[in-house]
Amino acid sequence: MSTSAAPLTRAAHRPETVDVVVIGGGPAGLQGALTLGRMHRRVLLIDSGEYRNAAADHLYNFATLDGVPPEHFRARARADLSAYETVTTISAVVTQIDGAVGQWTVRTDQGAAVHAAAVLLATGLRDTLPDTPGLEALWGDVVAHCPYCHGHEFAGQPVGLLGVGPSTLHLIDLMTPVASTLVVLADGQVPEQEVLEGLRARGVELRPAEVSGVCPSSLGAEISLADGDRVEVGGLFVSTTLTQSTPFAEQLGLTLLPSGCVEVDEFGRTSLTGIYAAGDLAHRASLPMPMASVLAAASAGQVTASGITVDLASGVLSAAAPAGLAG
Repeated sequence: MSTSAAPLTRAAHRPETVDVVVIGGGPAGLQGALTLGRMHRRVLLIDSGEYRNAAADHLYNFATLDGVPPEHFRARARADLSAYETVTTISAVVTQIDGAVGQWTVRTDQGAAVHAAAVLLATGLRDTLPDTPGLEALWGDVVAHCPYCHGHEFAGQPVGLLGVGPSTLHLIDLMTPVASTLVVLADGQVPEQEVLEGLRARGVELRPAEVSGVCPSSLGAEISLADGDRVEVGGLFVSTTLTQSTPFAEQLGLTLLPSGCVEVDEFGRTSLTGIYAAGDLAHRASLPMPMASVLAAASAGQVTASGITVDLASGVLSAAAPAGLAG
């Protein structure tokens, strides 16, 4: 198919053929679509309306947008996209991706089929919380998983860490300058000796009993322990189980990393030529996990879109191109 960058008049409806289909209306997808639009590439962004940070009232650690509600960020980004004639945004759920290099077809729950030379997956991850009663009601506010995104909001308050594992000491070191005190709630787990020694050296309290529940309090959260004690904190950090929010990585046979994320190169190329990934769902093999933040996802969207633009211009995405992860 042609990948000509000839100017197009904004269609009043969904186009049937584009250069790139962007799947996902979060920061990676929105920024990717913006970058492609500024290069006059024909883009269809498909937004399911489901977002990893939907539970959060505000996004943080993003210059000029620190403390802005996520929905305001998305609305502003979509308004930016409306200025570019080659970019169309629709609300739909993608149900299937099939085809081959340069000839991908993306199908939605509305019965539409769109053809493209490239597909950018910006579908993100989903967090599964520990099954502790009461966590979900406080998730995204008092209960968090990223100290860079939410740590400052707990400043000067006692902070709890639910569970104990290899990252416990790292998180303690990050939060020590922020929190008034730290307490590790082992939830019945037995810490490794190295962790125990690290806790003692840092003077951090360890509560070994199982956690039976979490509920709101005037400070933030009250944590009930199976031994009858209660611990009150201003914030509680938890480790979540990460899973791909869509089945496309598995269905397309993309190479996955031990983290469960899609392996990409420096420009978001996956193991399948013409399929790209940006945001929380993907990272390079040299990293243990993605840097999960709105700013990092948006940055990945921009870098990946620049890689797509280069590949479109160079003919890498022609139907005759070989598959494989670029270096």
